[in-house]
Amino acid sequence: MTRLIDLSVATRSTPSEATPVVIELLDHRTGATVLGLGPDDFPGGMAISNETVTLTTHTGTHMDAPLHYGPISGGTPAKSIDQVPLEWCMGRGVRLDVRHVPPGDGITVDHLIDATAAARCELRHGDIVLLWTGADALWGSADYLTSFPGLTGKGTAFLVEQGIRVIGIDAWGLDRPAATMIGEYQRTGDKEVLWPAHIYGRTNEYLQLEKLANLGALPRATDFTICCFPVSIAGAGAGWTRVVAVVDDEA
Repeated sequence: MTRLIDLSVATRSTPSEATPVVIELLDHRTGATVLGLGPDDFPGGMAISNETVTLTTHTGTHMDAPLHYGPISGGTPAKSIDQVPLEWCMGRGVRLDVRHVPPGDGITVDHLIDATAAARCELRHGDIVLLWTGADALWGSADYLTSFPGLTGKGTAFLVEQGIRVIGIDAWGLDRPAATMIGEYQRTGDKEVLWPAHIYGRTNEYLQLEKLANLGALPRATDFTICCFPVSIAGAGAGWTRVVAVVDDEA
């Protein structure tokens, strides 16, 4: 039997978002007035509803395109989200368990090698790697913004240089928490500590999936398909994405 597992969070106003989310509802009765009619002109005294949503492209579960990291990626103009090849957005999923890495720490190459060995698989070109930190348990609270580990620049290079085009994480961002990185930079003056996973994307293009959820519901570490097609927003560096795992229980 084939099942679909939703690996996305619902887009909403929550302390877990760093920027506001505003959802304005046009209800069924008021919707009639927008059309120049009244509610009683429609069956049941109701027209149709609508919503106006104000948010960033990095709100909720989303995909970062190479343009988010910088204007150039791999020596050529960086792709915006509407230019991302659809072929990159569907592939074998590999869940790497890094839940033992403490919040604020970096997920290193050694962590990735150990997690791959524990998953009993070899990474291959086109795989979609999902970093399982367990931070999605904090979704809905302000702690979600600050309590998670992040991928190092060398860890990013390790994955991308094996042909991985998409790296996802069940946390607020792929890098370490912003406050952690900024605090370290202010203490040391070392620019290399600022968003190294993102900035690696200026060297080789790849995509990030941020704010994933429910990775623990996957029945195994690999041999499932990930579909992660972003909304096509012309010229944008990111797009909202419904990430779904397709699992064959007979595999």
